[in-house]
Amino acid sequence: MKTVTVLLYDGFSNMVLSCLIEPLRAVRDQGQADLSWHIVTPHDGSAQSSSGLKISPDYSIADVGRSDLLIVVSGYGFREYSKPEQLAPLRRLTRQADAILAADTGSWILAAAGLLDDQTATIHWAVISDFTEEFPRTRISYDRFVKGSRISTCGGASTAMELMLALISDQFGPANAFIASTMFLHDAERQQTTGRGANRLEGKGTAQLRQIVNLMVETIETPITLEDLAQRSGLTRRTLDRLFQAELAMSPGRYYQLMRLSHARDLAASTDYDLDTIAIRCGYSSASALGKAFKHAFGHPIRKSHGNRPH
Repeated sequence: MKTVTVLLYDGFSNMVLSCLIEPLRAVRDQGQADLSWHIVTPHDGSAQSSSGLKISPDYSIADVGRSDLLIVVSGYGFREYSKPEQLAPLRRLTRQADAILAADTGSWILAAAGLLDDQTATIHWAVISDFTEEFPRTRISYDRFVKGSRISTCGGASTAMELMLALISDQFGPANAFIASTMFLHDAERQQTTGRGANRLEGKGTAQLRQIVNLMVETIETPITLEDLAQRSGLTRRTLDRLFQAELAMSPGRYYQLMRLSHARDLAASTDYDLDTIAIRCGYSSASALGKAFKHAFGHPIRKSHGNRPH
């Protein structure tokens, strides 16, 4: 996934669009992935969201070339856009896309074009019954999202984000999916500073998960063992593993490590600390140890850069 085309229909949800694009932005900006996207509309004019926000397309349909991923985002008005005379732009773009993602009511338009015949798909919960009746050749799924070999589908905003994170994990690895997910899990505006200067986190996830993540944050400089982490959280090691797999789709050890490495990356970009100091502040014995762990996780060396330092 390097080039992404977003086909935006009038009546789209701002939240759904954000949940699809913002994880990509996080991967591009923080993970340094080679990734770009552009927005088009079926009529080449501005698309208006359900709340009245207008977005102008970057290109006309005729100017769009091949895409690694085509994202189809539709909200209200999907029945009108599914009429045979309205489907030509969609058909053109799908022929030029290696993979397709349909969000919200986008599955309805794909099904109207015959792209979901004999496929398993899902759609926004509010129209799932009508969808089943309208398109009997499509096998409906009540899962939060369906990730297929070429076509993936989801419903509203939260499922759109989950599907995008799953695709990012497949394409760019779990470390980059972690970067994107923690942008939402760790809401900086709701962080509180503890007496020792660490940030306690409040946000997505169960209260028990947030308690454990807070403990990880507090011990970034002096990491504790997973056995100690479980004991201090009142859990068995097995329960700790199950909790992280269920809520974050990775082991607690992997999450703990990526948290420390992400903190190292932020310090490298926004402070004057040398790499030895950054290593110590993130629980590594030396700059060399930090560098090896970082390159293994993210695929590129940790870099000192002051270009994005806050002023």
